[in-house]
Amino acid sequence: MSKLSIRKVRLEFPRQGRPPVIALEDIEIGVPDKQFAVIVGPSGCGKSSLLYLVAGLMEPSGGDLLLDGRRIEGSGRDRGMVFQSYTLFPWLTVRGNVAFGLKLRGLPEAEIRSIVDRYVREVGLAGFEDAFPKQLSGGMMQRVALARAMANDPAVLLMDEPFGALDSQTRLVMQQLLLRVWEHEHKTVLFVTHDIDEAIFLGDRVFVMTARPGRIKEEIAIELPRPRAAAVTLSSEFIAIKQRILGLLQAEVSKSLGLEPAPDEELAK
Repeated sequence: MSKLSIRKVRLEFPRQGRPPVIALEDIEIGVPDKQFAVIVGPSGCGKSSLLYLVAGLMEPSGGDLLLDGRRIEGSGRDRGMVFQSYTLFPWLTVRGNVAFGLKLRGLPEAEIRSIVDRYVREVGLAGFEDAFPKQLSGGMMQRVALARAMANDPAVLLMDEPFGALDSQTRLVMQQLLLRVWEHEHKTVLFVTHDIDEAIFLGDRVFVMTARPGRIKEEIAIELPRPRAAAVTLSSEFIAIKQRILGLLQAEVSKSLGLEPAPDEELAK
């Protein structure tokens, strides 16, 4: 049984006096335990909305979302979320941000300190425990957000384009750091991105979505060996996967814009 199961999920937004907007239709995804799954798709296809449904921040219009076989109903600490925006509390230090959820759970202070120290080290921020968010770079703030999410020991880590606002060099560093943390912690991850290279570099599987209403167009297994270094992006295997996904996405973008697909897009069908 999958750790995370998304079955026949539909999401629509009502509009007064007009037919509803159908954002997601018949979504089927199963993510096994400890797997890194990535979702890509054209803008507006409902990628982030799907992640918010799993997080319990939105409710589906139909279908089921299950975690460990139990229906997801509302938010919970069994799901950790990392957003693209820097969602840190500006009045708290690095330590205070990472400890926030642990304090809400009422854990003993000694246990909180031990957990915080562990994850601050894990994301490479030892020595910055007393710094405030305004004193950190964008990459450092996202490392704090990752540490905060991991500190609560979620069953599934949900990540919504967490590196989208970073420059290309910082983004690569963050991807490598995330893989090191994931390989050590072995959490189940559902990761949303618009970046094809990022999806292939990080994922065990990539789910390609259609234009709205979002459906799963294809599921692609990424069989590149782990651990992965940046050099893998230059391999013929990586490039072949990228060409396949790019063709699938170009066809969907063309469809969303009302354009005829180019010849190479036809081959991707």
